Amino acid sequence: MNLQGAIKALRTETARPAEFGERELLARIERRDIQAFERLYRMYQPRLARFLTHMLQRPQLVEEVLNDTMMVVWQSAGNFRGDSKLSTWIFAIAYRKALKARRCWPDPIEDDALHSRPSPAPGADHQVQHQKLRDALVGAMARLSAEHRAVVDLTYFHDLGYREIAEIVGCPVDTVKTRMFHARRRLRQALPGELADWV
Repeated sequence: MNLQGAIKALRTETARPAEFGERELLARIERRDIQAFERLYRMYQPRLARFLTHMLQRPQLVEEVLNDTMMVVWQSAGNFRGDSKLSTWIFAIAYRKALKARRCWPDPIEDDALHSRPSPAPGADHQVQHQKLRDALVGAMARLSAEHRAVVDLTYFHDLGYREIAEIVGCPVDTVKTRMFHARRRLRQALPGELADWV
């Protein structure tokens, strides 16, 4: 598996849930349908957990911020106007909650779980390469600011465009582009050898 294939595999792991049916779920949530809420939670939990892990760099806060995010979705379902995708709205809530949590806990806590992953099965070369790429990327991203990590995460792991990212993080598109430019430069410096070529 080449480097581009490994990147594609990383993206596939976190492919966006289908927009189909999400608005119906939100309408049911507005009517206080707990089963619809549980379904939406299950759809977004893996994506939000990874996004928040990168944003917060504090594994012990991820679940709390994720739950706070989904509580806002539960309480404010009727406030969603549909001007953007539902995923954009939910990620914007998560982003604001993560920034608020970072203000309360400003010093990163080193956690080996953030950087280490279990070893893949022996003999699976593509899994080993995928794991090395993931570990290198997570390590390099840990050195970025929260704002830069958010832009990189939303671009590479959620495959979002700059306009949608701008809506999520609440800034102009040009600011997102500038953040991505600086984040890529820092990632190139932090990533070893050929891994730096893909950013």
